[in-house]
Amino acid sequence: MDGFAESLPAMGALAGLDFGEKTIGVAISDRLRSVATPKLTIRRVKFTTDAETLLKLLAEHEVAGLVLGLPRNMDGSEGPRAQATRAFARNLSRLTPLPLAYWDERLSTVAAERALIEADTSRKRRKELIDHVAAGYILQGALDRLAHLRREKSG
Repeated sequence: MDGFAESLPAMGALAGLDFGEKTIGVAISDRLRSVATPKLTIRRVKFTTDAETLLKLLAEHEVAGLVLGLPRNMDGSEGPRAQATRAFARNLSRLTPLPLAYWDERLSTVAAERALIEADTSRKRRKELIDHVAAGYILQGALDRLAHLRREKSG
């Protein structure tokens, strides 16, 4: 995260992405990078279409950087889903100059599911929301880490 933090402008929103086989959950922070807000879930079609939809959304929200959830196994190793996420990031980085960082997303979907259940969200509605709520957990974790790094540097 250190190199990512240094590559960012002083202000500007960040986007968190929960990249899955069928969907991409998207969350976007405020310009001061303190709060992550789940925005929407993109139904994946093919890379060019998905990237076009995503880049348009990032431009609308004046996003300054991307945080991509990296699905590691519980032992910390990387499997096929992590490799697919890295491939998506490589392809996306060819289309945008935005700095990109990975965030360990282990248990983000579990946390999102738990929060939605606690909010008494119906099973059908949870299915609609889960990916971008998980993206919110991923992004909030990264925002908290960036804030910690800023405090270390200034303190």
